[in-house]
Formats: sequence, structure tokens, C-alpha cells
Amino acid sequence: MSDELKKGLEGVLVAESGLSYIDGDEGRLVYRGHTIEDLARGASYEEVLYLLWNGELPTESELDAFASDMAAERAVDDDVLGTVRDLAEADEVPMAAVRTAVSELSAFDPDATEDADPTDRKANLAKGKRLTAKLPTLVAAFTRLRDGDEPVEPREDLSHAANFLYMLNGEEPDDVMEEVFDQALVLHADHGLNASTFSAMVTASTLADLHSAITSAIGTLSGSLHGGANQNVMEMLEEVDASGKDPVEWVETALDDGRRVAGFGHRVYNVKDPRAKILSEQSEDLGEAAGDTKWYEMSVAIEEYMREEKGLAPNVDFYSASTYYQMGIPVDIYTPIFAMSRVGGWIAHVLEQYDDNRLIRPRARYVGPEDRTFTPIDER
Repeated sequence: MSDELKKGLEGVLVAESGLSYIDGDEGRLVYRGHTIEDLARGASYEEVLYLLWNGELPTESELDAFASDMAAERAVDDDVLGTVRDLAEADEVPMAAVRTAVSELSAFDPDATEDADPTDRKANLAKGKRLTAKLPTLVAAFTRLRDGDEPVEPREDLSHAANFLYMLNGEEPDDVMEEVFDQALVLHADHGLNASTFSAMVTASTLADLHSAITSAIGTLSGSLHGGANQNVMEMLEEVDASGKDPVEWVETALDDGRRVAGFGHRVYNVKDPRAKILSEQSEDLGEAAGDTKWYEMSVAIEEYMREEKGLAPNVDFYSASTYYQMGIPVDIYTPIFAMSRVGGWIAHVLEQYDDNRLIRPRARYVGPEDRTFTPIDER
């Protein structure tokens, strides 16, 4: 066994997966053999979920049944909504509120019984549908309650994307908003063994249940180096706008002051994130539709400077920030929306883990003191 230290497990192969493939040098992302470009522009989020969980894209009848089953699971038990209300009144951080509510969902899941087999695939697919369907309800309810509004009940006749926007704003979105948001969900659905996915797999490897694994993943996603990055990007763009400075001038000053420019660099991609390419188009389209492209233009100016002067390319967070902002989505629920999408990938990876499970148990190199003499407490 090699004793070479790999901080952060960088470059270490720990599993085989048939879910997603990333080529960091070419800027490619593939879900089960389908390019992200094809899926984002041609498939709905529901289709991508079916693909990730079942291995193939659904037929029209399979999709109708799958989407209908999931839509029927959108409502959340009153006791869980009561917890969400309490968390909103306590001004809890959005991701912490979501983490707590998702954990509580297990108490009301008919397949999450004490004697249930955690690896039962049929039961886990049913639980996965419920978790994926209810997460948007939790996020929308928390957002409205903390803003002093009552939750909007979910509708079964809307798509996954449209239903969330309806629950969030109380109004049915137009076709453009629905399409853009659905595309964003597709782009974030899976991304290899990222930190939150690996966290879910570690939890599942102990034969903990699906709700425990997803709760672990949500906690991991909440960190600013992972899911919180898109919120950091938008807060940066707002700061640039408020300063009145040219974006490039602002960035130069920030770098001189030792600050990090959010939304650039990636542990996997050495070129522009393919998801960022698609979201940049959406950011531009939304700006043009609203008659104000300043956020897009600001982002492009910063991207060009960072590429030419620092050799850094934007990641998915850089353009998802302005895309969500122009849809009227509050900045501090960007990461919960990330969780709403990535839950599909988390579930798919947990299913893979259960299918060929081995407890994940890495080693650490001990660098502490050795051969110390023990001194009884009355002599210390």
C-alpha cells in the first residue's frame, strides 16, 4: 500500500461509477453517455432524474408515469412545515433549515421504518422520489415564511421547475422562466465524486439509510468552498455594482488587496466549465428580455480579465449567480436550489454504493508524538 499523501484525496480513485464523466482538459461533462449540452437543451429535469436512476432516458409513457408519481409526492406533512415555520421565525440559515427539515422527513416516510433494509432498491427509489419532490416545497416554504408570507401549496399539474417557481412567488412562471430554471436544474444534477456526493456515499457505506446520506450531503454542500460559491459570486457582483467602479478595475484592486475573485477555478476543470458556457447564454438572454444586461456584461468583463491576466476560467457558479438573480431568486437560497437539483445525483450515487457496498474507511498518516511516558494525574 502506497504511503504517498494525497491531501483532499486529490487524484485518488475510490470508486467506479456509471453515472457521470468529467474531462477537465476538454471541458466535457457527460451523464450516462449523454453530453450535458444535449441534456440541458433537450431534456427536462425529470428526464435526467430518470436517466440517472434507471440508466436510460425514458419513453414518453415512462416519463409521464415517473413525473406524475413524483408530482404526487410534493406535499409535506404539517409537522414538518411546522418545523420549517419555527426555523424561519428563528432566522435560521437557509441551508441549516433545509438540512433539519430533510432529516425530519424520514419520520413521515412509509419506507423509512426501523426494520427496513437500507439497501432495498425499490424502497430507495420510492424514497428518492419523495425527497426530490419535497425539497422544493421545503425551500419555497422557508423562503416565504421568513419573508412574512404563507407557504403556497404545490401543484401536481406543473413541471418540477415550474412548480418551485410557483411556490416561491405565488405566480405561475412564463415559459422562458420555466425553461431557464429547468435547464439550471439539469446542469447541476450530478458532477462526479464532488464533496457532497462523496459525503453521501461515505454515510451510505455504513449502511445508514437514504435520508441520513442525503442529510450528510446537504451539510457538506452548505460550505462556501462547495455549494455556497454561487452566493459568493452574486454578493461580489453586487459589491462591484455598488462601488461604481469599472469591473476590471474593481477586480484588480481586490486582487491587490489579497481577495479571492469568486467563481473561478475548479478542482477538476482546467478550461471553462461546460455548464458555465450554457448558463452564460441564459444570463444574457434573461438580461436582454428584461432590457438590462449589466449583470451579464459585468460578468463577461471579469471573465475576460481573469482568463487573460490570471489564466483562470469560470466555473458553473459564476454564471448561475446572475442567472438566478435575474429570475428574482433571493441570493441566500442559491445553495438550497443547488441541493434541490443535486439531490438527484446524490440519490443515484447512493444507489450505486448500496449495490456494491464496502465501508469507506481511509487511513491517515500519524505525525504526533511517540514514546511518551505516562504521568499519573496526581503527579502532573
